[in-house]
Amino acid sequence: MSQPFSIAIHGGAGTILKQQMSAELKASILHDLEASVRAGHQVLISGGDALDAVVAAVKVLEDSPNFNAGKGSVMTNKEIIEMDASVMHGKEGAAGAIAAVRHIKNPIELARDVMKKSNHVLLIGEGAEEFAFKNGYSYTEQDYFYTDRRYEQLQSMKEKGLFALSESKYPDDNKYGTVGAVALDQQGNLAAATSTGGVTNKQYGRVGDSSIIGAGTVAENGNVAVSTTGMGEFFIRKMVAGDVAARMRYLKEDVHIASETVIQGELKSMGGEGGLIAIDSAGDIHFAMNSSGMYRASIDVDGQISVKIYADE
Repeated sequence: MSQPFSIAIHGGAGTILKQQMSAELKASILHDLEASVRAGHQVLISGGDALDAVVAAVKVLEDSPNFNAGKGSVMTNKEIIEMDASVMHGKEGAAGAIAAVRHIKNPIELARDVMKKSNHVLLIGEGAEEFAFKNGYSYTEQDYFYTDRRYEQLQSMKEKGLFALSESKYPDDNKYGTVGAVALDQQGNLAAATSTGGVTNKQYGRVGDSSIIGAGTVAENGNVAVSTTGMGEFFIRKMVAGDVAARMRYLKEDVHIASETVIQGELKSMGGEGGLIAIDSAGDIHFAMNSSGMYRASIDVDGQISVKIYADE
Protein backbone atom coordinates (compact mmCIF):
# COMPACT_ATOMS: atom_id res chain seq x y z
CA MET A 1 0.00 0.00 0.00
CA SER A 2 1.43 3.36 -1.04
CA GLN A 3 1.93 6.27 1.31
CA PRO A 4 -0.55 9.17 1.06
CA PHE A 5 0.38 11.92 -1.39
CA SER A 6 -1.08 15.33 -2.20
CA ILE A 7 -0.27 18.67 -3.78
CA ALA A 8 -1.30 22.33 -3.55
CA ILE A 9 -0.51 25.30 -5.77
CA HIS A 10 -1.02 29.06 -5.71
CA GLY A 11 -0.98 31.81 -8.31
CA GLY A 12 -0.64 34.82 -6.04
CA ALA A 13 -2.58 36.52 -3.23
CA GLY A 14 -3.85 40.03 -2.66
CA THR A 15 -6.75 42.25 -3.64
CA ILE A 16 -8.76 40.41 -6.27
CA LEU A 17 -11.97 42.26 -7.18
CA LYS A 18 -15.02 40.17 -8.07
CA GLN A 19 -16.75 43.06 -9.81
CA GLN A 20 -13.90 43.41 -12.30
CA MET A 21 -13.44 39.69 -12.96
CA SER A 22 -14.97 38.88 -16.35
CA ALA A 23 -16.40 35.40 -16.88
CA GLU A 24 -13.84 34.84 -19.63
CA LEU A 25 -10.85 35.78 -17.50
CA LYS A 26 -12.12 33.79 -14.53
CA ALA A 27 -12.55 30.70 -16.71
CA SER A 28 -9.03 31.11 -18.09
CA ILE A 29 -7.49 31.46 -14.62
CA LEU A 30 -9.42 28.50 -13.20
CA HIS A 31 -8.38 26.40 -16.21
CA ASP A 32 -4.70 27.21 -15.68
CA LEU A 33 -4.88 26.53 -11.94
CA GLU A 34 -6.46 23.13 -12.55
CA ALA A 35 -3.95 22.30 -15.29
CA SER A 36 -1.11 23.19 -12.93
CA VAL A 37 -2.25 21.09 -9.99
CA ARG A 38 -3.06 18.14 -12.27
CA ALA A 39 0.38 18.31 -13.89
CA GLY A 40 2.04 18.04 -10.50
CA HIS A 41 -0.36 15.38 -9.29
CA GLN A 42 0.38 13.22 -12.33
CA VAL A 43 4.03 13.08 -11.27
CA LEU A 44 2.97 11.94 -7.79
CA ILE A 45 0.56 9.29 -9.13
CA SER A 46 3.38 7.73 -11.14
CA GLY A 47 5.55 7.50 -8.02
CA GLY A 48 7.66 10.52 -8.90
CA ASP A 49 9.52 12.79 -6.51
CA ALA A 50 7.79 15.71 -4.81
CA LEU A 51 10.40 18.11 -6.22
CA ASP A 52 9.60 17.12 -9.79
CA ALA A 53 5.90 17.43 -9.01
CA VAL A 54 6.14 21.02 -7.75
CA VAL A 55 8.37 22.03 -10.66
CA ALA A 56 5.92 20.51 -13.15
CA ALA A 57 3.05 22.40 -11.52
CA VAL A 58 4.86 25.73 -11.42
CA LYS A 59 5.96 25.42 -15.06
CA VAL A 60 2.31 25.44 -16.15
CA LEU A 61 1.80 28.75 -14.34
CA GLU A 62 5.06 30.21 -15.68
CA ASP A 63 3.85 29.40 -19.20
CA SER A 64 0.58 31.27 -18.72
CA PRO A 65 0.22 35.06 -19.20
CA ASN A 66 -2.35 35.06 -16.38
CA PHE A 67 0.26 34.97 -13.61
CA ASN A 68 3.24 37.09 -12.60
CA ALA A 69 5.93 34.49 -13.30
CA GLY A 70 7.62 33.45 -16.52
CA LYS A 71 5.46 34.47 -19.49
CA GLY A 72 3.24 36.89 -17.53
CA SER A 73 5.96 38.59 -15.47
CA VAL A 74 5.70 42.26 -14.59
CA MET A 75 8.15 44.88 -15.82
CA THR A 76 10.88 46.75 -13.99
CA ASN A 77 11.29 50.52 -14.04
CA LYS A 78 13.51 50.04 -17.12
CA GLU A 79 10.78 48.08 -18.95
CA ILE A 80 12.50 44.72 -18.74
CA ILE A 81 11.60 41.40 -17.12
CA GLU A 82 13.61 40.07 -14.17
CA MET A 83 12.53 36.82 -12.57
CA ASP A 84 13.26 35.02 -9.29
CA ALA A 85 12.58 31.42 -8.23
CA SER A 86 13.50 28.81 -5.64
CA VAL A 87 12.98 25.16 -4.76
CA MET A 88 13.62 23.06 -1.68
CA HIS A 89 13.57 19.31 -1.12
CA GLY A 90 12.77 18.15 2.39
CA LYS A 91 14.82 14.95 2.54
CA GLU A 92 18.25 16.51 3.05
CA GLY A 93 17.30 20.17 3.09
CA ALA A 94 18.71 20.67 -0.40
CA ALA A 95 17.74 23.93 -2.07
CA GLY A 96 18.33 25.94 -5.22
CA ALA A 97 17.41 29.49 -6.18
CA ILE A 98 17.96 32.11 -8.86
CA ALA A 99 17.29 35.84 -8.96
CA ALA A 100 17.11 38.59 -11.59
CA VAL A 101 17.28 36.33 -14.63
CA ARG A 102 16.06 37.83 -17.90
CA HIS A 103 16.34 35.17 -20.57
CA ILE A 104 15.20 31.90 -18.99
CA LYS A 105 11.77 30.64 -20.09
CA ASN A 106 11.12 28.58 -16.95
CA PRO A 107 13.07 29.96 -13.98
CA ILE A 108 11.79 27.19 -11.71
CA GLU A 109 13.67 24.59 -13.76
CA LEU A 110 16.87 26.59 -13.39
CA ALA A 111 16.38 26.80 -9.63
CA ARG A 112 16.10 23.01 -9.53
CA ASP A 113 19.31 22.68 -11.57
CA VAL A 114 21.16 25.04 -9.24
CA MET A 115 20.19 22.62 -6.47
CA LYS A 116 21.13 19.48 -8.39
CA LYS A 117 24.05 20.53 -10.59
CA SER A 118 25.95 23.16 -8.61
CA ASN A 119 27.55 23.49 -5.20
CA HIS A 120 25.53 26.61 -4.50
CA VAL A 121 22.05 27.59 -3.36
CA LEU A 122 21.50 31.03 -4.91
CA LEU A 123 22.77 32.37 -8.24
CA ILE A 124 21.86 35.80 -9.59
CA GLY A 125 21.70 37.76 -12.82
CA GLU A 126 24.34 37.16 -15.48
CA GLY A 127 26.02 34.46 -13.43
CA ALA A 128 22.80 32.49 -13.12
CA GLU A 129 22.28 32.74 -16.87
CA GLU A 130 25.86 31.72 -17.61
CA PHE A 131 25.27 28.62 -15.49
CA ALA A 132 22.00 28.01 -17.35
CA PHE A 133 23.50 28.19 -20.83
CA LYS A 134 26.37 25.90 -19.81
CA ASN A 135 23.71 23.41 -18.78
CA GLY A 136 21.85 23.45 -22.08
CA TYR A 137 19.23 26.15 -21.55
CA SER A 138 18.06 28.12 -24.56
CA TYR A 139 18.34 31.90 -24.66
CA THR A 140 14.83 33.33 -24.52
CA GLU A 141 14.34 36.85 -25.89
CA GLN A 142 12.59 39.40 -23.68
CA ASP A 143 9.85 39.65 -26.32
CA TYR A 144 8.58 36.24 -25.19
CA PHE A 145 7.73 37.60 -21.74
CA TYR A 146 6.14 40.85 -22.96
CA THR A 147 2.39 41.34 -22.47
CA ASP A 148 0.36 44.48 -23.12
CA ARG A 149 -1.20 44.16 -19.69
CA ARG A 150 2.13 44.39 -17.86
CA TYR A 151 3.28 47.31 -20.03
CA GLU A 152 0.06 49.20 -19.23
CA GLN A 153 0.55 48.48 -15.52
CA LEU A 154 4.08 49.87 -15.61
CA GLN A 155 3.07 53.07 -17.40
CA SER A 156 0.22 53.63 -14.94
CA MET A 157 2.57 53.28 -12.00
CA LYS A 158 5.29 55.46 -13.51
CA GLU A 159 2.76 58.24 -14.06
CA LYS A 160 1.79 58.12 -10.39
CA GLY A 161 5.27 57.45 -9.05
CA LEU A 162 4.04 54.30 -7.35
CA PHE A 163 5.28 50.79 -6.69
CA ALA A 164 1.76 49.40 -6.19
CA LEU A 165 -1.31 50.15 -8.24
CA SER A 166 -3.92 52.41 -6.68
CA GLU A 167 -6.30 52.20 -9.62
CA SER A 168 -7.10 48.80 -11.06
CA LYS A 169 -7.96 48.05 -14.64
CA TYR A 170 -7.74 44.31 -14.08
CA PRO A 171 -9.36 42.44 -11.18
CA ASP A 172 -6.01 41.47 -9.69
CA ASP A 173 -3.81 44.51 -10.36
CA ASN A 174 -3.36 44.80 -6.60
CA LYS A 175 -2.37 41.15 -6.25
CA TYR A 176 1.17 40.19 -5.32
CA GLY A 177 2.12 38.04 -8.24
CA THR A 178 3.96 34.93 -7.25
CA VAL A 179 3.25 31.32 -8.14
CA GLY A 180 4.16 28.28 -6.11
CA ALA A 181 3.55 24.65 -5.24
CA VAL A 182 4.02 22.26 -2.33
CA ALA A 183 3.77 18.49 -2.46
CA LEU A 184 4.11 15.23 -0.52
CA ASP A 185 5.12 12.18 -2.55
CA GLN A 186 4.62 8.44 -2.04
CA GLN A 187 8.10 8.15 -0.50
CA GLY A 188 7.21 10.68 2.19
CA ASN A 189 9.28 13.50 0.69
CA LEU A 190 8.09 17.07 0.96
CA ALA A 191 9.06 19.77 -1.53
CA ALA A 192 8.23 23.40 -2.28
CA ALA A 193 8.74 25.68 -5.27
CA THR A 194 8.13 29.41 -5.78
CA SER A 195 8.53 31.63 -8.85
CA THR A 196 7.84 35.31 -9.62
CA GLY A 197 8.42 38.28 -11.87
CA GLY A 198 8.61 40.48 -8.77
CA VAL A 199 6.82 43.81 -8.42
CA THR A 200 5.90 46.26 -11.16
CA ASN A 201 8.26 49.25 -11.48
CA LYS A 202 10.95 47.68 -9.28
CA GLN A 203 14.38 49.33 -9.40
CA TYR A 204 18.02 48.75 -8.52
CA GLY A 205 17.94 44.98 -8.97
CA ARG A 206 15.30 44.52 -6.27
CA VAL A 207 14.78 40.89 -5.18
CA GLY A 208 11.83 39.73 -3.07
CA ASP A 209 11.14 36.68 -0.94
CA SER A 210 10.50 34.17 -3.74
CA SER A 211 14.18 33.30 -4.12
CA ILE A 212 14.93 33.40 -0.39
CA ILE A 213 14.94 30.02 1.33
CA GLY A 214 13.16 30.38 4.68
CA ALA A 215 11.21 33.44 3.58
CA GLY A 216 9.41 32.39 0.40
CA THR A 217 10.14 28.68 0.29
CA VAL A 218 10.86 25.91 2.79
CA ALA A 219 10.56 22.11 2.93
CA GLU A 220 11.42 19.73 5.76
CA ASN A 221 10.62 16.02 5.62
CA GLY A 222 8.52 14.91 8.57
CA ASN A 223 7.34 18.47 9.10
CA VAL A 224 6.08 20.82 6.37
CA ALA A 225 6.59 22.40 2.94
CA VAL A 226 5.59 26.05 2.41
CA SER A 227 5.41 28.48 -0.51
CA THR A 228 4.44 32.09 0.13
CA THR A 229 3.03 34.99 -1.88
CA GLY A 230 2.77 38.57 -0.78
CA MET A 231 4.65 41.79 -0.10
CA GLY A 232 8.15 40.36 -0.39
CA GLU A 233 9.95 42.80 1.87
CA PHE A 234 7.65 41.94 4.78
CA PHE A 235 7.86 38.20 4.09
CA ILE A 236 11.65 38.41 4.18
CA ARG A 237 11.67 40.41 7.42
CA LYS A 238 9.30 37.94 9.11
CA MET A 239 10.95 34.85 7.55
CA VAL A 240 7.42 33.61 6.93
CA ALA A 241 7.99 30.13 5.48
CA GLY A 242 10.64 29.30 8.06
CA ASP A 243 8.48 30.62 10.87
CA VAL A 244 5.65 28.25 9.98
CA ALA A 245 8.11 25.35 9.92
CA ALA A 246 9.62 26.38 13.26
CA ARG A 247 6.25 26.70 14.98
CA MET A 248 5.37 23.20 13.84
CA ARG A 249 8.75 21.76 14.78
CA TYR A 250 9.19 23.35 18.21
CA LEU A 251 5.69 24.29 19.39
CA LYS A 252 4.10 21.19 17.84
CA GLU A 253 1.38 23.33 16.23
CA ASP A 254 -0.47 21.70 13.36
CA VAL A 255 -0.19 23.08 9.83
CA HIS A 256 -3.45 25.03 10.14
CA ILE A 257 -2.66 26.81 13.40
CA ALA A 258 0.95 27.56 12.47
CA SER A 259 0.00 28.98 9.07
CA GLU A 260 -2.83 31.15 10.35
CA THR A 261 -0.83 32.42 13.32
CA VAL A 262 1.96 33.64 11.05
CA ILE A 263 -0.20 35.14 8.29
CA GLN A 264 -2.81 36.74 10.57
CA GLY A 265 -0.37 37.75 13.31
CA GLU A 266 2.65 40.07 13.31
CA LEU A 267 2.96 39.92 9.53
CA LYS A 268 -0.50 41.42 9.09
CA SER A 269 -0.09 43.95 11.90
CA MET A 270 3.09 45.32 10.30
CA GLY A 271 1.33 45.70 6.93
CA GLY A 272 2.38 42.50 5.21
CA GLU A 273 -0.46 41.46 2.93
CA GLY A 274 -0.44 38.05 1.27
CA GLY A 275 -0.72 34.36 1.93
CA LEU A 276 0.87 30.94 1.82
CA ILE A 277 0.23 27.33 0.98
CA ALA A 278 1.48 24.58 3.26
CA ILE A 279 1.40 20.79 3.34
CA ASP A 280 2.41 18.59 6.26
CA SER A 281 3.98 15.14 6.45
CA ALA A 282 0.55 13.46 6.37
CA GLY A 283 -0.47 15.35 3.25
CA ASP A 284 -2.79 17.74 5.09
CA ILE A 285 -3.07 21.01 3.14
CA HIS A 286 -3.68 24.55 4.34
CA PHE A 287 -4.21 27.83 2.51
CA ALA A 288 -3.73 30.96 4.62
CA MET A 289 -4.32 34.55 3.46
CA ASN A 290 -4.96 37.96 5.01
CA SER A 291 -6.13 39.35 1.67
CA SER A 292 -9.39 39.22 -0.30
CA GLY A 293 -8.22 36.38 -2.47
CA MET A 294 -5.55 33.94 -3.54
CA TYR A 295 -5.48 31.93 -6.73
CA ARG A 296 -5.16 28.36 -5.48
CA ALA A 297 -5.82 24.71 -6.14
CA SER A 298 -5.16 21.36 -4.50
CA ILE A 299 -5.61 17.63 -4.86
CA ASP A 300 -5.78 16.03 -1.42
CA VAL A 301 -4.82 12.56 -0.20
CA ASP A 302 -8.23 11.26 -1.28
CA GLY A 303 -7.76 12.58 -4.81
CA GLN A 304 -10.31 15.35 -4.38
CA ILE A 305 -9.58 18.47 -6.42
CA SER A 306 -10.33 22.02 -5.28
CA VAL A 307 -9.83 25.20 -7.33
CA LYS A 308 -10.61 28.61 -5.79
CA ILE A 309 -9.98 32.34 -6.14
CA TYR A 310 -11.61 34.33 -3.33
CA ALA A 311 -10.98 34.25 0.42
CA ASP A 312 -14.65 33.58 1.22
CA GLU A 313 -14.86 30.42 -0.89
